[in-house]
Amino acid sequence: MRIVFLSPVGVIGGAERVLLGTAAALAGHERAAELHAVLGSDGALAEKLRSRGIAVHVLPLPARLESLGDTQATLDPEHSRSRLWFRLALAAPDAFDYAHKLRRLLHQLQPDLIHSNGLKMHLLSALSRPRDAVLLWHMHDFPSFRPAMVRLLRWMRCRCNGIVAVSDAVAREVQTTIPNLPVHVIRNAVDLDEFTPLGPVADLDALAGLPPAPVGSLRVGLVATYARWKGHDVFLQAAARIRHPHCRFYVIGGPIYRTAGSQFSRPELEALANSLGIRERLGFVDFQPDPAPVYRALDVVVHASRRPEPFGLTIAEAMACGRCVVASRAGGASELFEDGVEAVGFSPGKVHQLAEVLDTLLADPQRRRQLQNQAIAAARSNFGVHRYGHELGQVYERLMKRISMNANPPEKPTESSQTILTSPSQSLK
Repeated sequence: MRIVFLSPVGVIGGAERVLLGTAAALAGHERAAELHAVLGSDGALAEKLRSRGIAVHVLPLPARLESLGDTQATLDPEHSRSRLWFRLALAAPDAFDYAHKLRRLLHQLQPDLIHSNGLKMHLLSALSRPRDAVLLWHMHDFPSFRPAMVRLLRWMRCRCNGIVAVSDAVAREVQTTIPNLPVHVIRNAVDLDEFTPLGPVADLDALAGLPPAPVGSLRVGLVATYARWKGHDVFLQAAARIRHPHCRFYVIGGPIYRTAGSQFSRPELEALANSLGIRERLGFVDFQPDPAPVYRALDVVVHASRRPEPFGLTIAEAMACGRCVVASRAGGASELFEDGVEAVGFSPGKVHQLAEVLDTLLADPQRRRQLQNQAIAAARSNFGVHRYGHELGQVYERLMKRISMNANPPEKPTESSQTILTSPSQSLK
C-alpha cells in the first residue's frame, strides 16, 4: 500500500507531532506500506520525516493561503464574517492553482490512500484527490470553532471516504457538522521511548536568559503554541496569585503558525507579565521542537486552554514524562485522565481555580509524587504507538475494502457506517 500524508506546514506543532507519531506507528505496523509526505513548507517536520525514511515532497503554499484562517472570527467580534469571506474569495484563485499542482503531484505518486492532516489540506485534498485513491481526513479540531471551514468541508465531503477524530468529543461534533461520513475515533499516541521520565533535562533558565533559580525552587510551566485560546493569559494571571515563596514560572512556545490574528505575540505576553508584577520570576523560552527535555525540567506542567481541547497532546506527553499535570478540564482533554488520580483538572478560564490547585500541589511534594507515578502508568497503558498503529491500520483496511467493493466516487455511507467506531483499547477511564 502506498500512503501519502498531506500537511499544510513544515513546522512542528501539536498536529505535526501527531503526524510524526502516525508515520512511526505505520512504519512499525504496516511494514509493506510505502510512505510519502507532501508538505506546504519546508522545515523541521520535513527533516524529522526524512530521518524516519519517509519520502518528502515540499509543495509551498502561497502566502495568501498560508496566512488564511477563520479561528479569529470566533474570538474577535470585530472580525466580521463578511471580512472573512472576502479574504476567502481573494484566496480562491491561489487555492485552485495549488490544488491543480497538488493533483499533478498525487497522480505522479499514485497513492492508494491519502491521509490529510490539517483543515486546509482537507479542502485541497478533496479538490485534488485522484479518482482511484482513498481520502481520509484526520480531524484535530472542533469544527464549530472554524465556521467558514465547516461550510466548505460539508460542501466537499462527497470527495472524502472517512474521518479520523482524535477524541469522542471531536467525533460527536464532526458527526453533527459534517454528516454522512464514517467517523473513527483514534486517540493520539505518544512515543514512549522518547517521552519518558529518564533522559536529558532542559536548562530552562539558560534558555530563558535568566540566572539560575535558587536551590530548591519549583518550576511550573505552560508548554503551548501562542494560539490565543491556549490560555497564556489565564496561566500568567494564576501565577500572580501563587503564594509559594520559591517558585519560578515558564512560558514555553511561540507563534509558530502564520495564520493572521490568531496568536499572541511575545511583547503582548511580556506586557501582561509586567502589569501583573511577575516578570522577575517568569521566563520565556522559545518553541522547542523536542519537548521531552522541557517536560522533565518542570515540576508541574500546566495546560490552560480557554476552550475545549480537541485532544491535549501536551497532557499525554507530560504524563508519559512522569510530570505532575494540571489541565483545563473540557473536551477531549477530559478524556485523557481521571481527575485527581493521574492529573488534576480545573474549569477552563477559571484563574482562581488554577491558582488554588497550583498552591495546593506546590505545598505537597507527596501528592505530586503520587500523581507522577499514576500518570506514568496511565500513559504506558493508553498512549502507546503500537496501539495507535494497530487501530489506524484497521481503519485503513476498512476503507480500502469498502471502496474496492464500490465504484468511485465514494458511496453514500449507510446509517450504521456513520457511528463512532471505538475499539476497547480506546477507553482511557
